Amino acid sequence: MNRYKCIISYDGTRFSGYQVQPNKRTVQSEFEQALQKMHKGEQMKIVASGRTDATVHALGQVIHFDSPLSIPGEGWIKALNSVLPDDIRVRSAEMAAPDFHARFDVKAKEYRYRLLISKEPDVFKRHYTYHYPYPLNLQAMKEAADLLVGTHDFTSFCASKTEVQDKVRTIYQIKIEKLDDELIFSFVGNGFLYNMVRILVGTLLEVGSSKKDVRIIDSILTGKDRSLAGKTAPGQGLCLWQVFYEEWKE
Repeated sequence: MNRYKCIISYDGTRFSGYQVQPNKRTVQSEFEQALQKMHKGEQMKIVASGRTDATVHALGQVIHFDSPLSIPGEGWIKALNSVLPDDIRVRSAEMAAPDFHARFDVKAKEYRYRLLISKEPDVFKRHYTYHYPYPLNLQAMKEAADLLVGTHDFTSFCASKTEVQDKVRTIYQIKIEKLDDELIFSFVGNGFLYNMVRILVGTLLEVGSSKKDVRIIDSILTGKDRSLAGKTAPGQGLCLWQVFYEEWKE
């Protein structure tokens, strides 16, 4: 068996998330069906760097799978893209080391969140941005973001139903940049809890709109209580941008 590593992109709009779910359209199920066609009906399994929720997108999701076939990377790209639906694309493919693991070998991930700050919504951006037409104090948001960088217990910033026990994560960098009529949030960290990035965005928006004071960030972190943080920002603004398998450097 050969182990293959692929970088894939997908538009999450019409998916119920990445992970296989009964009677729902997911990225994993579509990809495994494509592999099954290439393997004459044999059931195939893929492993991803992590899950994404319904309507969340990915530019650089990484997966691996094992196959008895010996096909060069370009061959996998061409073959898979010919049978995958048009909202999933394989960007790169290569043979990996036998012990490579798309999930367990991850050193860092970058997520980006797009906020549309125009007065009126944009019909062409509605599936890829969160429309937020209210005034924001960008400086306050950046100050709050700086307080979130580092190693913390992010219990307050993950969905209360998460089953993960260890909620300590390290955020290496948070950037908030204005680009035309959008604010682009970039989060780089060694791992993210369920809904963590969307809750971070929601909290930063409450700081930017003066619903929360910058100084309360420390209290939210130490409080370890989901109710202390802001609302969960909608999924369609979020994109898994890149996965790192070497130590992250700015």
